[in-house]
Amino acid sequence: MTSTPTLASLAVGQDIGSRSVDVTRTDLVKYAGASGDFNPIHWNEAFATGVGLPGVIAHGMFTMGAAVQLVTDWAGDPAAVVDFQTRFTKPVPVADTTGAPEPGAVIEVSGAIGALDADAGTARVDLTVVSAGLKVLMKAQAVVRLL
Repeated sequence: MTSTPTLASLAVGQDIGSRSVDVTRTDLVKYAGASGDFNPIHWNEAFATGVGLPGVIAHGMFTMGAAVQLVTDWAGDPAAVVDFQTRFTKPVPVADTTGAPEPGAVIEVSGAIGALDADAGTARVDLTVVSAGLKVLMKAQAVVRLL
């Protein structure tokens, strides 16, 4: 078990870790049910390609949640994340791998300390979020309140 980070223990540029998130079409259907976002671009191949997408794509909020999970795991408390912002740059296509052991997509997330604010007691974590070799989120930044 890792200890909860403290502001005093951090330095700008310090790595907070990385993770890979396997994504399947089943994950997207489950997320649609939980979020209420049943847009067919997230589950119907014919519809998605018909509107010019490369195929079924992951929900943007699913991708954001996969990214920020690295930060909440590192901080040890989801409530420590007081702000999270990003810009979507590329969709995450999720291939149909039903019945196969491999995921339809993989989201790779890594994070590093981008800034420290001793007065506010916060650290900004800059995230790099990539799928299939492409940055899918830009300026992905989480502000974490630490002791």
